[in-house]
Amino acid sequence: MPEVTKATGLRDDSIEICLPPSAADLLESMRALGYSFEAALADLIDNSLSAGARRVDVRFSPYDVPYVAILDDGSGMTPAELTAAMRHGSRDPRLARGAGDLGRFGLGLKTASLSQCRRLTVVSRMEEQLSARRWDLDHVARRQDWMLLQLSEAEILSLPLIDELVGQAHGTLILWQDFDRLGAGETSLERALGNRMDLARDHLALVFHRFLSAPVGGTSVAIAINRNPIRPVDPFLTGHRATQALPPEEFVVEGERVSVAPFILPHISKLGSADLELAGGEDGLRRNQGFYIYRNRRLISCGSWFRLVRQEELTKLARVRVDITNRLDHLWKLDIKKSTTYPPEALREGLKQIISRITDGSRRVYTFRGKKASDDRIVHAWDRLIVRDGVAYKINREHPLVSALEKCIEHDHLGLFDELLRVLENSLPFDALYADMASEIRPATEEPEDNGDHSLLALAEQILTTLGRETEAGRRFLAALHTIEPFSSAPVLARSVAERLSS
Repeated sequence: MPEVTKATGLRDDSIEICLPPSAADLLESMRALGYSFEAALADLIDNSLSAGARRVDVRFSPYDVPYVAILDDGSGMTPAELTAAMRHGSRDPRLARGAGDLGRFGLGLKTASLSQCRRLTVVSRMEEQLSARRWDLDHVARRQDWMLLQLSEAEILSLPLIDELVGQAHGTLILWQDFDRLGAGETSLERALGNRMDLARDHLALVFHRFLSAPVGGTSVAIAINRNPIRPVDPFLTGHRATQALPPEEFVVEGERVSVAPFILPHISKLGSADLELAGGEDGLRRNQGFYIYRNRRLISCGSWFRLVRQEELTKLARVRVDITNRLDHLWKLDIKKSTTYPPEALREGLKQIISRITDGSRRVYTFRGKKASDDRIVHAWDRLIVRDGVAYKINREHPLVSALEKCIEHDHLGLFDELLRVLENSLPFDALYADMASEIRPATEEPEDNGDHSLLALAEQILTTLGRETEAGRRFLAALHTIEPFSSAPVLARSVAERLSS
């Protein structure tokens, strides 16, 4: 029966009713918070890193008594600290945390673990003390109360990987067992667990990439799955020479610094297969654009502009790294899973300005991949002109090939030739070109022919003959041949052709 007492300090002589939740029912309900397998693992690794771990080993075995284990070399816990850590809501989320603490609600260890299994065991070693506590949902259901189990020494020594923990000076071992949900609807628990681990490897490589990569003057953290090291995945491709790192900016919100660093990824044509995989693949380029929010260097959320700008194909190369501290959690609407955030109003206007700057740069990577005619010495076949309503593309009437054709055409037919050029200019398929570039369809290019030297020589000879070998126009044409399209695509060959025709 609920405990009923006379309330004090309340109006209308209210009665207090102590109504604790049903332990078994609440624990079963909390399993449906929405943790994915990989997000649950990441939540536990947060605890390891907060405890100062430099090595985190994720082990799993689908055989005999299947288990997933997380073993770290962090500071460990005393028996009293371990008991407190196993309490649901072990820490007031409103209290300030240490600068490097990745926790928040005091729920992650329990809710993340029990979302994946029915039996959670935590063993910790500190100051030569070895202690273990266990939440067993079936035991809680039998007792109908919050009954945490304290394991005996014999029970502890029978656990998987316990020898490795005992061999360390300090650290913690977290053990998941009894996978009722993981195996549900699967023909093979072995296959299901293997698939989950593949997803987890990719997820952890991204979420903790800044821990896996040693910072300047610092040390990195080693995370492995079944002894196979996880390699960091850098979503900004900072090691690629074509990545554009724009100047970072800082904002101050409630006395805390928020660092914002924009990046523009290289165009897909400059990415190798390995770089493209790191960028998320061709589909991922568009899907993964936007802000990447890091809380104490741990990735919280990514791939969203927070409705500050619309996602589009031509901004897909823009990605923005935002670093926040754990003292701004209440403003960023951080959820229990630490996977959802939203920027506070005090910061949104500044982010909008940054978005405008970097998305323009991303668009330019697509729309201005070639050099502007006004900025180089190439005689282009097309001129790009700035007009009142935007831009226009016109065939270069000064191109030697155009000039040569005009000389060949009878005077009565020059008007028809000029009309042809205007039709080509006015029927340029802008929409199709835009769609092709945005969808990453690479432009087809003709393979060089074996007689490429002869082809260029024949074209140059035709133009020179028409312009006149001994004329000023002919001499200028040969002198500038290596700067005139299409000869400029092979400047060495063009110079060779010019020398041959000059002799």
